[in-house]
Amino acid sequence: MGLTGIQIFKLLPKKNCKECGDPTCLAFAMKLAQGKAELSKCPYVSEEAKAQLAEASAPPIRGVVVGTGDEQLKIGEELVLYRHEKTFINPPAIGVLFKDSEDDAAIDEKLKNFNEISFERVGYILKAHLAAVYNESGDVDKFVNLVTKIKDNTKKPIMIMSENVEALEKAAAVIKGLKGVIYAATADSLDKLVEVAKANECSLVIKAPIDEIEALTKKAVAAGLKDLILDTEARDVKTMFEHNTFVRRAALKKKNRDVGFPTVNLPCFMTDDKIKEVAIAALAIAKYGGIIVISDAKPEILLPLGIQRLNIYTDPQRPMVVEQGIYPINNPDENSPVIVTTNFALTYFIVAAVVEASRVPTWLVIMDVEGMSVLTAWSAGKFVADAIAPFLKKVGITEKVNHKQVIIPGYVAQISGELQEELGDDWEVVIGTREAADLPAFLKDNYDK
Repeated sequence: MGLTGIQIFKLLPKKNCKECGDPTCLAFAMKLAQGKAELSKCPYVSEEAKAQLAEASAPPIRGVVVGTGDEQLKIGEELVLYRHEKTFINPPAIGVLFKDSEDDAAIDEKLKNFNEISFERVGYILKAHLAAVYNESGDVDKFVNLVTKIKDNTKKPIMIMSENVEALEKAAAVIKGLKGVIYAATADSLDKLVEVAKANECSLVIKAPIDEIEALTKKAVAAGLKDLILDTEARDVKTMFEHNTFVRRAALKKKNRDVGFPTVNLPCFMTDDKIKEVAIAALAIAKYGGIIVISDAKPEILLPLGIQRLNIYTDPQRPMVVEQGIYPINNPDENSPVIVTTNFALTYFIVAAVVEASRVPTWLVIMDVEGMSVLTAWSAGKFVADAIAPFLKKVGITEKVNHKQVIIPGYVAQISGELQEELGDDWEVVIGTREAADLPAFLKDNYDK
């Protein structure tokens, strides 16, 4: 259990310097006790105090790093039960199941989809993140060969799954140094698999009933392995929901670090109905899954799960924005049209995509309105004539083009007259379309040379 706020306060320098962002050392200590601040924010804490405070200042749920390089990700390390309290931090890894009982053609097709299928949404890439290789056949050599094949054909992290300790030991050697995941240690195999995980730089899944798992995590941590993931053997929707919630509440509310680890959920083993499987995976994303394994990497599965994952793990208190500035699309020149809109990320990516599809060279000018959409920014007085006019003059668009014509969104057509006055007679304000989908036809009819 962690230290109390008062216990932490006694170990702090008590300078009340405010450099940590809090008004007093006591306020900072209380945040540390709640897991809502980091000890590194205090510039004056002593090394002796750091050692004593390490446990108290650590996140209540341990962060586990999986994979290496560009495909590396972190799961766990969450601080709240509900995203509106602060935000969820580390999105779950979507895993795809590869069974060594499948034929080579099926595995090759799934592996191709696993590596290649992705979608871009508001600047984020939606895709599968982890290969879960399952020893369904029970054949050790067959399993190791499949793990080797997956390792040689993807840069994404790998979770090896078997009930055979020998199979896991040999497969772990294949992914040594790649920060893979070993699934799973039980009461009988814990001692051996802890050593295998340490030797091969892997995290370890602890698999046990919910009322027995705490004793196993204590034993693993005492043996020197802290990168743990929990499988409470939930194999139906109701139990998965209950267990995920119990683990999160115990870690955050009760400060029970013995269950303060991310969880793994296996919708791939809960149903043979693909639609139900996606629904179960969606619930696991919403309710605290750390690794969520599905049975296939098809587009119709990955897209909805990827969008939900993105939406839930986006800070609800901070809108998605793009940087203010001038964005060239389709290699525009000095004669190309100029469109101005807001820096709400969804607005930008939708407009940019349809303009690119039109193939008309265009300058897209993005104005910072604190991440609001066009109508919201207009109603808030941020995307209005007396703000747009000085922005256009200062942003440097007149250095890019030899004309002074600007296209505004059709939804704010009412500001065109006032904007014309603000810009001056040498400018021309053109009212564009209300819907982004109509922009390609508008640009082709009026600007395509």
